[in-house]
Parts: sequence; C-alpha cells; structure tokens
Amino acid sequence: MEPWTGGPLNERVTCRLCPNPGPMTLDGTNTWVLSAPGSDEAVVIDPGPLDEEHLQRVLADVADRGARVALILVTHGHFDHAESLGRFAELTGAPVRGNCPGAEPVTDGEVLEVDGTRLVAVLTPGHTMDSVCFRLEPDGVLFTGDTILGRGTTVVAHPDGQLEAYLTSLTTIESLVEHGAVTTLAPGHGPVLADAAATVQEYVVHRQERLAQVREASRGLEDLGRSELADRVVASVYAEVPQNVWPAARQSVLAQLDYLELGR
Repeated sequence: MEPWTGGPLNERVTCRLCPNPGPMTLDGTNTWVLSAPGSDEAVVIDPGPLDEEHLQRVLADVADRGARVALILVTHGHFDHAESLGRFAELTGAPVRGNCPGAEPVTDGEVLEVDGTRLVAVLTPGHTMDSVCFRLEPDGVLFTGDTILGRGTTVVAHPDGQLEAYLTSLTTIESLVEHGAVTTLAPGHGPVLADAAATVQEYVVHRQERLAQVREASRGLEDLGRSELADRVVASVYAEVPQNVWPAARQSVLAQLDYLELGR
C-alpha cells in the first residue's frame, strides 16, 4: 500500500501531514485545513503535537488559500492531536472548540460555521470519552479523529475509552451514512476513505469478531484478576501482531473485558 502523504481532498479541504509517524499514528497526524472557495477565513482540525515547523506549514497552507485561521477544532485530547492547541491558538488568535481540556465544549448536533464552511459536531465517545467527529456540509465528509482510522482499526483507550460507548458511536456514524449525510471519512491518521459504508461495516464486524475471540481466550480463566487476564488474552489473541503494539492492544482488551464483565 502506498504511504499516505496528505494533500487536497477537494476544493474546500486539504490535509497537512505531521511528521510523527509510528505504530499508533500510522503515517503521522492528519491536520485538516478547510475553507470555502474565495473565503478569507479557514478552519483547522487537529493541529497536532507541539511541532513548531508543522504548525508553520499549516499556517502557510492557510495563507496560500488567501485566508486566516478563524476557528480551531479538535477531535479529542490525545497529545498527537491536541498538544499544540495552546500554541496554535496563540499563533492565530482563533477560538478552540472540542470536548478536551483547552477547548470550549461542543454539543451534539451543534453547527459551527465560518464564512461558507459549515460543520456539524457529532459526539462519538468510545476511543476516548471526549471524542468528537465533525461533519462537513454539504460535502458528506466526516472528520473522524481516531474513531475511525484510514488503515486498520482503532484502540478503545481504556480506562478512558469504553467499548459500549464506542459501539454506540459506530451506530451513530452508520446511521449518518445510511441517510446519505456522510459518504467519505477523513481520519486523524491514514488515507481518506471514499467508501464510508463499507468501512463502518468492517469496523462493526471487526469489533464483534474481537469480542468473540476475547470470550474464547478467557474461557476457564474467568477467576483471574482483570489485569492478569488481559495479559493472557493479549498473548493469545494478538500472538501474530508485533509486540510493539501489544500495550495498545491491551487497552482494547481491558475495555472488552469490562464490556463482557470478565475477570475479577
């Protein structure tokens, strides 16, 4: 698969890829720049970690559009998305909206509009309980943060993340897709996903398969403490996965054990 390098999605949207690749960030954090054609005001989603060169490149992208940053949005509080919020707000003077520390909260269905760019907040707790997606009207693009990734599947980041909430959030996105409000997914990491319906369905199926695997791997071990049980399940279910991602897998397993009420 070709590496994701960012760039334009359409005439309203472009992605500036942060140079922070890794097992959990894939090719790096996607910072999204949005503005209506001819507008002098832009929206930036997820300015990313505190990387001054990256922030300056984002500002240059906005300037190339003949615009200034009028609004900063953040999908959740993990540092690879939100560490630079204070600095970027200082550089731009723009307000910050989202549901993590350092941002003014948004409500479900709230409309955020900046000179022809209209976004709707969609609360999607689960990966983290402060996770929010933003739907761009009328383009049908949903900026998903880490709720849905461009490659692979996301971590339910226990103890903050909760699987029951995450499954509900997938149902919320699935409904938006079924009603035609969302056709394309623009994730926080990895490439744009043009077939939103297929991707959401894959995520739902994956979660059900993982739950079945966790149930099976826990059979006969239910009396173990949850922490020890999680270690045993990870070693079984993720045996073929590189061990550098086992700590993240363990977070999801703990969330699944909570959901299944397994382990002491």
